[in-house]
Amino acid sequence: MSETTHIASKTARLEARITDEQKALFQHAADLTGRSLTEFVVSSAQEVAARAVREHEVLTLSGRDRQVFVDALLKPNPRNKRLRQAARRYRSITGI
Repeated sequence: MSETTHIASKTARLEARITDEQKALFQHAADLTGRSLTEFVVSSAQEVAARAVREHEVLTLSGRDRQVFVDALLKPNPRNKRLRQAARRYRSITGI
């Protein structure tokens, strides 16, 4: 069986001004990990970016909170009079 590898085209560029100390630190870290400076900087930035996105887009719940959330979805409280009035008011304002 042949294995196909898709290599993304790298056409975008990113430039940054850094201090000599930052460059030396990045180079030292790259050397320690056996990567080029570019590989080290790109992979490090990608890891931090992915973590930042995950922290802002993923909701982590405790076991109890997860159960409360699921119960609210599966067994919602009946609509009361004030909720029905609010829905009517919203529809009249928005034209929906």
